[in-house]
Amino acid sequence: MSAGLNAAGAGALFRRRKMVNRVALALSMAAMAFGLFWLGWILWETLRLGLGGLTLATFTQMTPPPLEEGGLANAIYGSLVMVGLATALGTPIGILAGIYLAEYNPRGALATATRFVNDILLSAPSIVIGLFIFGVVVEPMGGGFSGGAGALALALIVIPVVIRTTENMLKLIPASLREAAYALGTPKWKVITSITLRAVRAGVITGVLLAVARIAGETAPLLFTALNNQFWTSDLSTPMASLPVVIFKFAMTPYPNWQKLAWAGVFLITLAVLGLNILARFFTRNKN
Repeated sequence: MSAGLNAAGAGALFRRRKMVNRVALALSMAAMAFGLFWLGWILWETLRLGLGGLTLATFTQMTPPPLEEGGLANAIYGSLVMVGLATALGTPIGILAGIYLAEYNPRGALATATRFVNDILLSAPSIVIGLFIFGVVVEPMGGGFSGGAGALALALIVIPVVIRTTENMLKLIPASLREAAYALGTPKWKVITSITLRAVRAGVITGVLLAVARIAGETAPLLFTALNNQFWTSDLSTPMASLPVVIFKFAMTPYPNWQKLAWAGVFLITLAVLGLNILARFFTRNKN
């Protein structure tokens, strides 16, 4: 009789757990469907409205005055220049700092302070970084907005992402691999450059790509640093146009031609970020 009661209790417990599992699974699927619905809607609107604004003039003409034809050539060029320069500035600093934290002084006071500051930078709103560069670069120069200041603000967003990625990737390398190299008399710098860093290069490249994808659509830092320019310029000491700022400016106007160009810019940025994320997935897949 006791065995029968135990079997009945076990059966009831199994049915209850199965029901809880079904409820949890249903809630999880509902949450996923809710998120995918809005994501799909955003992507559909971006494709529907963005593709309609893409013409040859979009890539060959400057941003136009209201109610006139034009394109986004200067904004596309400005975004490429500032994002490229920010990546070139931030990537080496981030990789070197990540190497220091993982290889040279992982538990020291300087490493602890660096990680603390890095965590703050990772979570800080981008507008705060823009205000910081405005206060230390733009304002001391007499309020001279410039593409160089914009690139510097974006570089400050790149650095913490690359630091965190590099440090985490290097920590995945087994200590035995380093010890084997040291046993052969290999200098520490050679172990890092030829063994550990090479072993995690796919992960580091992925981190750099994700950092670039993050800064590609940043608007707030550029409003306080590079501002905007209706004309083509290669001078980093003058205001420079960028796609995020042009989108911000054009999307809130009543002019149909500007709204059309704003959606074209949204489509181009979405396409660029999607491409960078696909590249990041590709490198991660090869790594695994």
